[in-house]
Amino acid sequence: MGRLDSRTVGTLLVLVSAVCFATLGVLGELAFRAGLSVPAALALRFLVGGAVVWAALGTHRLLTSPPHPRLRLPTRDGVVAVALGAVGYAGVSYGFFVGVERTSVGLAAVLLYTYPLFVVALAAAFLDERVGGRTAVAAVLTFAGVGLVSWTGAAAFDPLGAGATLAAALLYACYITASRVALRTADERVLTAYVAPAAAASMGAVGAATGTFSLPTTPFGWGVVLALGTVTTALAIFAFFAGLKRVGASRTGVVSTVEPAVAVALGAAFLGEVITPEMLLGTGLILAGVVLVQTARE
Repeated sequence: MGRLDSRTVGTLLVLVSAVCFATLGVLGELAFRAGLSVPAALALRFLVGGAVVWAALGTHRLLTSPPHPRLRLPTRDGVVAVALGAVGYAGVSYGFFVGVERTSVGLAAVLLYTYPLFVVALAAAFLDERVGGRTAVAAVLTFAGVGLVSWTGAAAFDPLGAGATLAAALLYACYITASRVALRTADERVLTAYVAPAAAASMGAVGAATGTFSLPTTPFGWGVVLALGTVTTALAIFAFFAGLKRVGASRTGVVSTVEPAVAVALGAAFLGEVITPEMLLGTGLILAGVVLVQTARE
């Protein structure tokens, strides 16, 4: 059997990344059931994930030949990375987890995945990128899908939870836009190694300030924390960047659209969440809109 070509390997890596990211909602709900608050679950997630990322970078330096990415960022890039983690990534995850806690894994995942449209809007507003007719159609499809998923999601819909998730989608778009600037001078793996600890510190501070930070008290709780740090953070990010390098941004974006669909399926399989025909139709509209947005950039 012949070796897989780089494009196929890249596509498979992006799929792995999407599936890993899709487990975030289920693992978050399990963390809540284990007695962890949103800030505590996220702080521990990023702490474990950051440790794994730094360990992987160190191992890579030991096992491979130079040149290696510089582990020390210039002052400006370091400040940007800390801000991206403490405000951007932490805020996105916080909003998403509030959505999971107050609505459902499937609904929160689908609402979060409206972020590509926000990316296009920000690029048009601040980077002078043109918005074509295809993107306009994508916007109509996506927001029609959001309406269907939100208002027909049975008892799962909660205005505050849905609002927090949509705010997270907007913040994620800002995070991606800002990351483009940072990645012009910083290696993406090293940037991630700074972003994760900064997000951990931010969420730890929120937990301490609100008196909601605590550690797991059972082996099950610690298992969930380890899964959050390794699967949904380190493995998901590394697979994403490795796939992105091989297939490019547009194809990566299209392949990644499996993420909300997988999240909906996982929520139904492991948490017993109800999936209505209207939710399936709404999810399909959102995914169609996202694919249109991504392919319009090619």
